Amino acid sequence: MTSRATQIAVLGSTGSIGRSTLEVIAASEGELAAVALTAHSRTHQLARQASRMRPRWIVVTDTAAAAEASWRKDLPPGVEVKVGESGLRQVVTDPAVDVVVAAIVGSAGLLSTWAALEAGKTVALANKETLVVAGPLVVELARRTGARLLPIDSEHSAIFQCLQAGRPEEVRRVALTASGGPFLRHTAEELDQVTVADALAHPTWDMGRKITVDSATMMNKALEIVEARWLFGLRPEQISVVVHPQSVVHSLVEFVDGAVFAQLSPPDMKLPIHYALTYPRRQRSIATKLDWSRAFSLQFEPPDFERFPALEMGLEVARAGGTSGAVLNAANEAAVAGFLAGQLPFSQIVPACRDVLRHHDFDQNPSLERLLELDRWARQEISRCTTC
Repeated sequence: MTSRATQIAVLGSTGSIGRSTLEVIAASEGELAAVALTAHSRTHQLARQASRMRPRWIVVTDTAAAAEASWRKDLPPGVEVKVGESGLRQVVTDPAVDVVVAAIVGSAGLLSTWAALEAGKTVALANKETLVVAGPLVVELARRTGARLLPIDSEHSAIFQCLQAGRPEEVRRVALTASGGPFLRHTAEELDQVTVADALAHPTWDMGRKITVDSATMMNKALEIVEARWLFGLRPEQISVVVHPQSVVHSLVEFVDGAVFAQLSPPDMKLPIHYALTYPRRQRSIATKLDWSRAFSLQFEPPDFERFPALEMGLEVARAGGTSGAVLNAANEAAVAGFLAGQLPFSQIVPACRDVLRHHDFDQNPSLERLLELDRWARQEISRCTTC
């Protein structure tokens, strides 16, 4: 036991990663504590979480949802309610916060993560979009302020763990594993008929709707390529993808001497969350363990770039840098929303993103303001596709 619990702000606590994070904290026997919980509009769920975790603050970013009175009666005494982006900023920069878990889905999580890094915090990053949108700026900010970025994405956590087997200059390449999603063997004709229910039926992971659709298009792997580029300071040609349907090997690192290190565990996000929250120590966790008393096999195969063209787009964006990541991410978020709303066919998500990416006004060295401006532009462009 440490003398003082690590004080954790969980941004996006009502989402999949946020809920798993609270399970990890609750099982820590007092070593970890949730000092702040945040949600966008799920106020009743947030109030129930606050009753269990007894945080100092909760933040509701949707001002209309925050204004409703019904949910506040369920709050425990002493919890301070903050509202909007300003509330997020106040919480993540407070001296009482040791670690910020950045689990807000999409580019909506960028500004709060940026504020935490400005304040020199340790950020346990589940929000890959932060590095996709503004990777070079984010990494430089962390370097300047002494903040620390620790990955929660299972693939990047695996790479982070495996990289400790050697020095950065000894890395030949990394391989991000991909389950292949529900459509690994689908033909182009079958992909044209995909429904929302089909896309949300992931074979191994239990994730939110947006991330599950990204897995089905393999856009999640495209975004992870870009994230790995900036998080680990890799050259694009050092990053590859391998299909691994069992989701047991979470990524691999190959060193120049030919040694390959892999991190294995069942598909359970509580392991990378626990590792980030207790790093650099390893402690007992509640994550699901491999059962070595039973036979099992592991399968690997190269990805089909023709069936899943998002992968090549991810490599292109990793090579280009600049504004391309912000545009791809925003276009994809808007296209996935259009698909989930029944406004865009599944098979058109990636082509729509490529079209917007090709036609944007590329800038190699953008400011954060310019990236946010192009984020809005890309969403508008996709909106035109879904309403025409």
